[in-house]
Amino acid sequence: MKTARSLVLLAVGVCLSVSAAARQDRFAGLDAYAAKSAKDWKVPGLAVAVLLDGKVVLSKGYGVRELGRTEAVDEHTLFAVGSTTKAMTAALVGMLVDEKKLAWDDPVLKHLPSFQLKDPAVTRELTVRDLLTHRGGLGNADFLWYGQNNSTSQILQRVSLLEPAYSLRSRFIYQNVMYAVAGQVIEAVSGRPWTEMIRTRIFEPIGMGGSVATLSLVPQGANVAAPHYEIDGVVKVIENMAVDSVAPAGSVWSSVHDMAKWLQFLLDGGVVSGKRLLSERTAAELFRPQTVVPDTMYPTTRLVKPHWMTYALGWFQQDYHGRAVDFHTGSIDGMVAIAGLIRDEKLGVFVLGNLDHAEVRHALMYSVFDRAAGKPGLDWSAELQKLYGENQQRNAQGAKRIESQRVAGTSPSVPLNAFAGTYSDALRGDIEVTADGNTLRIKHGTFAGALEHWHYNTFRARWSATWRGSPLVNFTLGAVGGHPDSLEMSGGRFLRR
Repeated sequence: MKTARSLVLLAVGVCLSVSAAARQDRFAGLDAYAAKSAKDWKVPGLAVAVLLDGKVVLSKGYGVRELGRTEAVDEHTLFAVGSTTKAMTAALVGMLVDEKKLAWDDPVLKHLPSFQLKDPAVTRELTVRDLLTHRGGLGNADFLWYGQNNSTSQILQRVSLLEPAYSLRSRFIYQNVMYAVAGQVIEAVSGRPWTEMIRTRIFEPIGMGGSVATLSLVPQGANVAAPHYEIDGVVKVIENMAVDSVAPAGSVWSSVHDMAKWLQFLLDGGVVSGKRLLSERTAAELFRPQTVVPDTMYPTTRLVKPHWMTYALGWFQQDYHGRAVDFHTGSIDGMVAIAGLIRDEKLGVFVLGNLDHAEVRHALMYSVFDRAAGKPGLDWSAELQKLYGENQQRNAQGAKRIESQRVAGTSPSVPLNAFAGTYSDALRGDIEVTADGNTLRIKHGTFAGALEHWHYNTFRARWSATWRGSPLVNFTLGAVGGHPDSLEMSGGRFLRR
């Protein structure tokens, strides 16, 4: 005979079970919505995973891995997860904190004695925590690695030449290079490279069997997506951009199947299969707000309208309809990702796509959040298409304004072959300019293309990889001799050798 207490517990259990099932039923239309949204955004391939209450309620691929081919995207298809890698790097640091091999607020110099910033005071004061929170005083320095052949050690050496952008911990400027420094701290403390640490301490114990640390480790013939970019209104396959030299900032390749396991590990507070990989304290520390983020960081905030936005250890944070959200995007040429968590609700979503800056990722994340709350009314895909379409129009108008300032009817003041030579900057490296008949060509790292005359002694670089932009290159003639002795491009000044 059942006691009154057992009957009450049984009733409570039934109610909880029904509640969990009812919540999962709210995602019934998400599959069709994701498929339609992918087509509306012209994304060749998309993959989505959703977790709720410890269960995967959706893990599916849409479209194809590469335009012009028939191989379909599935839940195991590898994509570049970009900067969602940062949370894994922070977790690795956390594991070393648990082992008392370092502390969050250790000076970086304690573990990397040769590390230097331009300001000696900041060099002394910079902590491991600062490396992970984009508050270390540096501006964006992606030119040190993006499209360049610099090794990690070369990048870290050049960091000492970077001018401070703000005083330590007074602002937030998103920064990839500092995460590369964090990777070096991990190696110095553990005695093993970051690539090995992420494999043995995260991928293997969590069961992320298909994930690899860098593009160079993606197996030949793997189930992998190709990157795409919309060029002159046509979506085309482009080249992958390696992030290996700043790997801890964003080099992981994974699938929604594996990333769902990563999110579940975080939702479970650092525990997997009953084994604790992160202490409760450290798991909580990963999500403790560290610095305030400007609400202009993402255009989507114009629609979301959060009351606050912060950055933790590898996670952006904001409020959304009274709920605390942790999220992070990932972007690298032709690939996008987003991870989103509402930890209070045991809710997680991960989206991967193979079209450059396809903001369908944000649309699907917020749609998942709305559906989980039983309020799937807003068509986020349509709203964000409108928002980003307006942004594109403004960018196009800006390009037209620059074009309107071009002075017609001018010509270079010296013969084209006089511009040929090697131009160098200690921070940014070398630029090679060569004369090929009536054409000037330019090469900077892996960037290569032709120089198209703009006006006077200014040219426009037409990179062979057209999606990388077309910066203006301005040559300055020397006071003596009248020959080009320097050039300016993308904010850098290069002196002729």
